[in-house]
Amino acid sequence: MLLAFPTPSSSALEIGPLTIHYYALCIITGVAVAIWLGDKRFRAATPLGAHVVSEVAITAVPAGVIGGRIYHVITSPSAYFGSNGHPLDAFKIWQGGLGIWGAISLGLLAASLRYRSLQKKTDLPPFAVFADALAPGIVIAQAIGRFGNWFNGELFGRPLDTWWALDVPLKYRPTGYSQFQSFHPTFLYESVWCFAVAAFLIIAGKKWRPGQVFSAYVMAYCLGRFFIELIRIDTANTIGGLRVNVWVSVIVALIAAISFARASKNPR
Repeated sequence: MLLAFPTPSSSALEIGPLTIHYYALCIITGVAVAIWLGDKRFRAATPLGAHVVSEVAITAVPAGVIGGRIYHVITSPSAYFGSNGHPLDAFKIWQGGLGIWGAISLGLLAASLRYRSLQKKTDLPPFAVFADALAPGIVIAQAIGRFGNWFNGELFGRPLDTWWALDVPLKYRPTGYSQFQSFHPTFLYESVWCFAVAAFLIIAGKKWRPGQVFSAYVMAYCLGRFFIELIRIDTANTIGGLRVNVWVSVIVALIAAISFARASKNPR
């Protein structure tokens, strides 16, 4: 085996009676960055943008976490309700398991409802402008959050023997892969892709119409996720021999492409 970078030996930091899970810390850091960047971009889009992002986040962030967990549990039911599953583990978010499509769907719904309630009090621009302001920050939050999977020793891909491979301890290796030591660091692939998508949205999005930045974010993320899902080896439900998330990536990307085309008709 060539030199590979290791999986962290600990997934939490214990300070007296307090236990800080690195997965949760990555998620919190990502959310903080998303709020900061979203606020900065929305303030630049409208003089009435002060404090709007933080107010919406109070509702949208918890809804996103709940939606992400619900999606994960629904698409991986055997881990919680199977013969060896424990239903109460569905509430242990710090152990990993947030489905991005569930998080975005429920989080976006909560954000739109809260934003429209603010529109009744202030002459804010359409919600599409608000969503576009948030998109780069959201995908950066995803990039940061993926490092939580590294600390948890999860979401790696097929065996790989090269300098950028991930050295995975025996206890984390799936059944049938105990003889392999290093694997594709799919969490890192997704993180790098998300950072690249964020940079693309910030640069290219300046010329687009309201709603196109968020649609492009969804399309681009789904494109990367499609290929990453094809090399993951963690247990997942399949349809027609392909992982459920592969199909979801294709369907959501097509919907986002239609949305992008329709948004091209929006007034600037």
